[in-house]
Amino acid sequence: MPSADSPSPQRPAEPRILPPRRWLPSAIWIIPALAALFALSLVIHALNQRGPAITVYFASAQGIEAGKTKVKFKDVEIGDVTELHLAPDRTRVQVRIELKKEAEGFAVEDSRFWVVRPRMAGSGVSGLETLLSGSYIGVDGGHSDKKSTEFTGLEVPPVIASDMPGRRFVLVARDIGSLDVGSPVFFRRIPVGHIESYALQPDGHSLFLSAFVKAPYDRFVTDGTRFWHASGVDLRLDAGGLKLNTQSLAAMLLGGVAFESPDGNIEAPEAAPATRFALAADHDSALKAPDGEAYPLVLRFHQTVRGLTIGAPVDFRGAELGQVRAITMAYDRETADFTPVVTVDVYPDRLDVVGADPKPLTDEQRQRRLVELVRRGLRAQLRTGNLVTGQLYVALDFFPNAPPVKLNPAAEPPELPTVPGDFEELYKQVQAILRKLDKVPLDAIGQNLHATMKHLDAMTARTDKEVLPELRDSLKEMRASMESLTAAMAGDAPLQQDTRQALKGLTEATRSLKRLTDSLDRQPESLLQGRKEQQ
Repeated sequence: MPSADSPSPQRPAEPRILPPRRWLPSAIWIIPALAALFALSLVIHALNQRGPAITVYFASAQGIEAGKTKVKFKDVEIGDVTELHLAPDRTRVQVRIELKKEAEGFAVEDSRFWVVRPRMAGSGVSGLETLLSGSYIGVDGGHSDKKSTEFTGLEVPPVIASDMPGRRFVLVARDIGSLDVGSPVFFRRIPVGHIESYALQPDGHSLFLSAFVKAPYDRFVTDGTRFWHASGVDLRLDAGGLKLNTQSLAAMLLGGVAFESPDGNIEAPEAAPATRFALAADHDSALKAPDGEAYPLVLRFHQTVRGLTIGAPVDFRGAELGQVRAITMAYDRETADFTPVVTVDVYPDRLDVVGADPKPLTDEQRQRRLVELVRRGLRAQLRTGNLVTGQLYVALDFFPNAPPVKLNPAAEPPELPTVPGDFEELYKQVQAILRKLDKVPLDAIGQNLHATMKHLDAMTARTDKEVLPELRDSLKEMRASMESLTAAMAGDAPLQQDTRQALKGLTEATRSLKRLTDSLDRQPESLLQGRKEQQ
């Protein structure tokens, strides 16, 4: 330990504190800093370009791959599939899509999404370009104001885009026939729309089909427009003959629907969207006049009804008034015979009666009118509509010479008297002729004819043996005479020369006789005194 007398040690000098030097980055950091700023700008740009993320549910993920599958609208990429998961209930797949900023308008609740892949449907073949490029998700933008982030994808592409102008109508049909989604709609054989969808009604008795008609053709759909099946080839062979109706080749192959106004009045008010129309089976059924209330009648034909079928027409002088509803066979105990009984439905409203009261007739008025018509000779008759098939139809007409009958108009339904058909009358006439032929002694006539034939054979044999040789000789002699006559008539024949000399002498004699006659006229005394010489 140092003592107090020892000199104190020299204290070190106070250190001088210098202010810290200002730090300056090295120039080498400039490049990474610029790169970081560029990356940050890219991130900000990417965030600004990113649109809403939505989820679309599909039945399967066929053709969809996360990070590869694009979302396109009119072949323009508007988003990408980022994630692909199985739904919690494992019935569907969840497809997460990130839309671009410019496509955020597609995230509304009525937008539709579907997978575009090669497909063949009623509207044609589509998606062939995806064979090389791969499947993608198509979208049809909605017009709703409500935003949505979850959608149920369509299994088939929509037939009509939501931005296509036109109107949709509802067709009510008993069955769908050969129609399908995408089947064309025709107006005067021009394709003007498509069938968008169809649904069976809960009662199972009818179908509702959604038909879209494009503008400006939709203005031809009025309240009185009729729709009918125009599918395939409508070939009908019935009592009216052979009928063939077709539309375009596409309709023949894929089916279709056509529409038309019965009176052709296109100036009628246009039908409102979603108006319901009945879809008729064919063109004739669609355009025929409304049937009105059916009036049943019973017909008893005392002849065969082979060739008459249910649905066969009931005709009145060319106008179809109804059809056959039922054909039965009734047993008559009095005659112990069976009689065909035909029930028909007649629609009197199909007759446009001039001056008739527009009010519907009462039952009593109809009965009185039927009695009056029967009194005037109204009868039913079976006629042949097709000689090839033998199809029959029921014809109503007036037969003034028909025997009078007593009609019970109060019967339910009334029984209209009948007359035999045209072939039935012909059959009766043929039977009458056959009965007359039975009375002809055909055996005796045959025996006489046989004897006559034998005699004729004998005469023929005699002619061959006797007459023909004589005739042949006569012909030979006649030919020889003709040859001699021809030779005698030749120009250098002696007969011709003798004849010419004889004619020449006759001419000279005639001249001498003429001179003698002239001399006697001048000198008649020369007969007694002789001819004087002329001075």
